[in-house]
Amino acid sequence: MPKAMDPMAVLLLFGALVIGTLTPAGGQSTPATKSPKDSCIGIYLEYNFQWGQAVYPMVSDLAKQGYSFHSSLTLANTGVRRLNSWVAFIGFQHREYLVSADGAVLTNGTDLPADVGNGTFLSGFPVTDLKTAIETAGDTKQIEATIPLVGTEFGVLPTSFPMPANISLANDGYTCPKPTRQGNQTMYVCCIYDGKQNFNISNNVEFLPRQNGDLTFDYDVIQSYGSSYLAQVTMTNKNPLGRLDNWKLSWQWMRNEFIYSMRGAYTLVTDVSDCIYGPQGTYYKDLDFSKVMNCETKPTIVDLPLTRYNDTTVGLIQYCCRNGTLLPSSMDPSKSKSAFQLQVYKSPPDLNRTVLFPPQNWKVSGSLNPDYQCGPPVRVSPTLFPDPSGLQSSTAAIATWQVVCNITQAKNSSPRCCVSFSAYYNDSVVPCKTCACGCSASVGSTCSTTASAMLLPSEALLVPFANRTVKALAWADIKHFNVPNPMPCSDNCGVSINWHVLTDYSSGWTARITLFNWEGVNFADWFTAIELDKAFPGYEAVYSFNGTTTPDVNNTILMQGMPGLNYLMAEDATQNPPVPGKMQSVISFTKKKTPGINVPGGDGFPTKVFFNGEECSLPSILPTADASAVSSKSIYSSIMFAILAFMLLDQLR
Repeated sequence: MPKAMDPMAVLLLFGALVIGTLTPAGGQSTPATKSPKDSCIGIYLEYNFQWGQAVYPMVSDLAKQGYSFHSSLTLANTGVRRLNSWVAFIGFQHREYLVSADGAVLTNGTDLPADVGNGTFLSGFPVTDLKTAIETAGDTKQIEATIPLVGTEFGVLPTSFPMPANISLANDGYTCPKPTRQGNQTMYVCCIYDGKQNFNISNNVEFLPRQNGDLTFDYDVIQSYGSSYLAQVTMTNKNPLGRLDNWKLSWQWMRNEFIYSMRGAYTLVTDVSDCIYGPQGTYYKDLDFSKVMNCETKPTIVDLPLTRYNDTTVGLIQYCCRNGTLLPSSMDPSKSKSAFQLQVYKSPPDLNRTVLFPPQNWKVSGSLNPDYQCGPPVRVSPTLFPDPSGLQSSTAAIATWQVVCNITQAKNSSPRCCVSFSAYYNDSVVPCKTCACGCSASVGSTCSTTASAMLLPSEALLVPFANRTVKALAWADIKHFNVPNPMPCSDNCGVSINWHVLTDYSSGWTARITLFNWEGVNFADWFTAIELDKAFPGYEAVYSFNGTTTPDVNNTILMQGMPGLNYLMAEDATQNPPVPGKMQSVISFTKKKTPGINVPGGDGFPTKVFFNGEECSLPSILPTADASAVSSKSIYSSIMFAILAFMLLDQLR
C-alpha cells in the first residue's frame, strides 16, 4: 500500500502546477486579450460620457430643455513618435455649450463657455505634448492626457447617452478612421502617423515645423530668470492683400503671470488690482506694484505712435512704433512687421527659469480690417536673431512659440466697404446694396432693409445717403422707376468705391475708379485691390495711383496712393452737406490679350474689390445698355459707314 503524502507537500505541488500553468518558461505573465488601446500603435483617443441631468429652466418642449453633461476625452501616445502640441476634434452634435475643459483650451481662442454645437477643436494646455512610453518608461503622466468636459446640451432624451458624431486627432501627419462605439457611453479611435510629415529634431527636442498663415506671431523668450522672463512678440503680415490699422492684440494668461513693463507697445489699461488682491500680491510682498504695467488676465495691447520710436524708455525696438499699421509685403516689406518686448513675472509653482508657458487665446483686430481667427501657440525651433554688435553670428531665443492667424468671415458679419457700378452707356448708377455694411435692428419701419437700392444719378454719389432722397425720388420720376414704400435703408458703409466703365473702343477700353471716405478719420497708406476675371490680361496702366499686379493673387490689380498722396482724407463734416474724402484714377486696358472680351456685357466689371484688406460688398446687378445708349464702338461704326457711303456716292457721280 503506497505511503500517504504529507499535506504540505501536496499543497506545494499544487501551487507549482498552478504557477507552471499560468507562467511561461520566460518568467513573464502571459498577456490577456488586447484592449483597443493596447492594439493601437499611434495616438489613441477615447471619449467617455459619464452622466448628465436636466438643468433650469424646466420646460415641456424637449428641444428647448437643457441637460448638463459630464464626460472626458483621453489621449494616449501608444506609438513611437512624440506628439507635440496635440489638437483633437470632438464632433459635438446636440447644440452643446462647453463650460469647462480642464487641461485644454479651444484651439480657435474662444473663451469658455462657448457654443460648440457644430464640433470643436481642443488644444492641450498646460501639457501640450505627449511623449512616448519608450522615452518615459511608460509614465502615464507624460504619455497620456485626460480632459474632463462639462457643458450643457439640448434636445436629448433624459434616459439617453448623447455622444459626439466623431472624435479624431487634428495634428498634421496623422490619419484617423471612423471611431468605434463600445457600449452606450464610450467611443474610441486609433490615429496612425502616415510618415509624410517631417519634423526638425535638435538637442533631442522635437519641434513642429513653422506654419504659414495670413498673420503670424512669434513669441520669443530671449531672457529667462527664476521668477520672470523677457519676451519679444513679432507680428508678420503674410497675406498679399491683408493689413491692419490701429491693431489691438489680446491674449489670456493662464498661470497668474503679469506684465511688469513693455517696450514698443503698451496696454490700454494700467491696472494692478488683480495682482494686489490675487496670488501675485501674496508671493511678491515687497514688490512696488505702482510700477507694474498690467495685471489683467486678458490685457489689450496696442502699438506706440511713430513719435515714440526713439524714446529710450519705451521705444528703440526694431519694427515698433508704427501707430498700429501693418501693411502687406506687396506694398512695403519693411512695414509688414511689428514688434514689441515685455517683461513677464511668473507665479508659483513656475519659479524655475526653464518653466515657461506662453499666453493662450490670442485675438487680434484692427479698424476697417478683416477679422482674424488665431490658433494656439505651437512650440517651434528657436528664432535666430542677428548679433547686435554686427558680427556674422546669430543668437538663438531660449524658446519660441508660433501663433498662426487666418482671415475669417464671422457668422452674420457684414463688410465694411461697398462698391457702386456705372458706365458710359447708362446714365443711372447702380449704388451700393441696401444694408451692405449692416443695418441696425432699430431702424423699424423708417426704411426697408430688404428693398433693392434705388438707381441714382451720378451726382448723387457725392452727397451722404441722408441727402440723396430728393435726388433719388426726382430720378425715379424722370426715369419712371418704381419707388418702394418704405424706401430702402442706407448702405451704412464708411468707405464706398465707384467703378465706372469710361470708354470702349476697338483696341481697348478704360475704367475710372473713385474712392469715397465717409469716415471721420484719414486713411494713411491706403490701398485697394481689384479682381478682374476676364479683363485682367489686358491691364496696361493706372494713371493717378501706383498700380501693380501681384503674382501672389490671380487676376488682381493692386493700387495705392502716389508718394505724398497716400492719404485718403476724412469726411469734411463742416460742409453742408458733408463732403467725403475722395481720390480718383483712370485705368487703361488693351484688347490684344483679351480677344472676344465683352466690356458692356459685364466683362469690364470687377468680381471682387478690396479696400485695406477688407473685401467689399458688390452690387447684384450691372449697368445695362438701354435703347437710348449708344456705345463709342457704335458711333465709330456709324461714322465709318457714313464715310464709305459718301465715297461711293461720289464715285457714282
